[in-house]
Amino acid sequence: MPFKRFDQNRPFLTLALVALVWVLLPTVVKSWGRASFFELTAPITLAVSRVRDLQDFWALRLRPKTELIEAGRDLARLNASYEFAVQQNLELQAEIARLEGVLRLPSYTEYRYEHARVARRDFSGWWQQIVIRKGRNFGIPVGAPVVFSGGVVGRVTEVHATAAIVELISSQTVKVAGVVEGDTRPLSFQGGVNPTFAPPTGIVEFVPLDIIVGPNATKRLITSGFGGVFPPGLTLGTIVRVESGSDGLFKSGTVRLDERLGSLTEVTVLVPVGQP
Repeated sequence: MPFKRFDQNRPFLTLALVALVWVLLPTVVKSWGRASFFELTAPITLAVSRVRDLQDFWALRLRPKTELIEAGRDLARLNASYEFAVQQNLELQAEIARLEGVLRLPSYTEYRYEHARVARRDFSGWWQQIVIRKGRNFGIPVGAPVVFSGGVVGRVTEVHATAAIVELISSQTVKVAGVVEGDTRPLSFQGGVNPTFAPPTGIVEFVPLDIIVGPNATKRLITSGFGGVFPPGLTLGTIVRVESGSDGLFKSGTVRLDERLGSLTEVTVLVPVGQP
C-alpha cells in the first residue's frame, strides 16, 4: 500500500480544524459573524432584485400598444372597484368605532401597513423563507406578521439595515394558533415537510372529533388571535384531510396552503402602531 504524504491530507485537516473552531466559538460571536456576512451580501441581493425589476420593465415596454391599452382599461376598472371598496371600508371602520364607544369595548391592536418587495426566495427541505427589500430603515421589527391578499405569509425572524428575512408558514419551525372558520375552539397549526417544487402544506393538530373534513367538505383555517402575533381572521389555509389521533381525543390532519407562497413578489408587513 503506497504511503500517503501529509500534504495530501492537509485540506481535510484544515476543514476539520475550521469546523472545530466554529463549534467552540461562543454563540454571540457566531451571531455577529452571520449578521455581518448578511450585511455584506445584502447589497448584492438587493441589486440583483432591482435589475430583475428593470428587465421586467423593459420587457413590458416592448409589448404592442394595443396590449397596454387593454391593460390600462382593465386597471381603470379595478381602480374604480377598489375606490368603492375603500369607501365602504371607511364607513365600516367608523361604525365599528361608534359601537366600541357605545358598548365600551376595547379596540383591536392597530397596525400600519408596510409594503415590501421580495428580493430573494430561499426554499429547502429544512426552511422556507424569503428576503424582503426593507429592514430597520423602515422600522420593521423582529416578529412582525407578514401577509398578502391570500392570507398569512409568515413572520419576520431577522431584521438588518436594508433587508429582512421572513420565515414562511410552510416552514416546520412556524407554529400558529388557529380556528376553523365559524368555530371558536383553538387548534394548533405547524408548517409541514415541503420539498422545493411541491405545493406547500401544513399540519393541524387538536382538531375536535365533531369537525368532519372530506374531499367535498374542506374547512378554512384562520388565525385565532391568540399569542398576540397575528390578528384574528387571517387565512392560514384549507384543511383537506383529518384522521383520529392515537389518543382518540382529537384529530390531526393536513392543511393545503396557498400555492402563491412560492412565487410572491410583494408582501405587506404589519407593524404595530407605536413601534419605532
